Amino acid sequence: MTTNILIIGCRGQDGSYMAKSLIRQGFNVIGTSRFEKPDLTAHKKIGIKQVCKIEKLNLTHIKETANLIEEYAPSEIYNFSAQSSVGLSFTRPVETLNSIVDTTRTLLEAARIVKFPGRIFFAGSSEIYGETKTGVKIDDKQNPKNPYGLAKQQSLGLVDLYREIYGIKCITGILFNHESPIRPTKFVTSKIINGAIKSLKDKNFKLHLGNKAIRRDWGWAEEYVDAMQLILRAPLLKNQIVCTGISTSLKDFVEKSFNKLDLDYRNFVEFKKDLVRPIEIQESFGDPSALEKELGWKASVLIDEIIEKLLEAKLNCV
Repeated sequence: MTTNILIIGCRGQDGSYMAKSLIRQGFNVIGTSRFEKPDLTAHKKIGIKQVCKIEKLNLTHIKETANLIEEYAPSEIYNFSAQSSVGLSFTRPVETLNSIVDTTRTLLEAARIVKFPGRIFFAGSSEIYGETKTGVKIDDKQNPKNPYGLAKQQSLGLVDLYREIYGIKCITGILFNHESPIRPTKFVTSKIINGAIKSLKDKNFKLHLGNKAIRRDWGWAEEYVDAMQLILRAPLLKNQIVCTGISTSLKDFVEKSFNKLDLDYRNFVEFKKDLVRPIEIQESFGDPSALEKELGWKASVLIDEIIEKLLEAKLNCV
């Protein structure tokens, strides 16, 4: 009998790659969307549009969520449903908080009501830590600097409470930035890659970006979903950080992207003060040693290869 696995929020980057990975392993994947006719562009791009079943789900309804869990009796649930843009969270703080915290609350309470015996993974975020001077560890001080990070912090707390108080087998993976060819265009890495390729054709093109000095820990999404599965299936349920441990500046990301196309970014990129966020985290990177030591996972796709893969994918579809 094929084992069911449920992916809440299956249409985004992480949900799509998780579905692809699980299908390859022989699991029966059921995804959810709040829309009757969801946009499955990402699924089509990675070749799973016809093999992943999609159920409509309103994640503000505990009973509806509980019924879905009972109907499919999955062994694992992965939750990726949320407004996922840090930048957008500044202009839509309430929507961001509700989309993350309410989703977490509803899913946990539904699992409690039906006495769900399986395991649940929640996608956390490095944004809960705010500024980092050294590679952050799981128990380091949390200091979110934006509505998105605050919402993820509250989600983390709820997951820990339901695990400790009610015995729900739930865990949070604290994910640092991770990229892929299906990353939405609202994210800065996609803007940079798209801008670099546009510059190949249009010598008058200008790409406008914000703070060039910010530094981030960028990884590869398709291998991060492997880490998520290891975390959820570990003998001991424990929150873990998923990262590369390498900090790269936005300026370096831009320069590397344009250099790989034999372009000088200074001819095409303008860094503008009015695009800088109200509160900007200057540096954010993690310490990956615990995940490698305890579960044997280490990032293998690092910044130069990430940029090469993104450019190759974009050039192949232009």
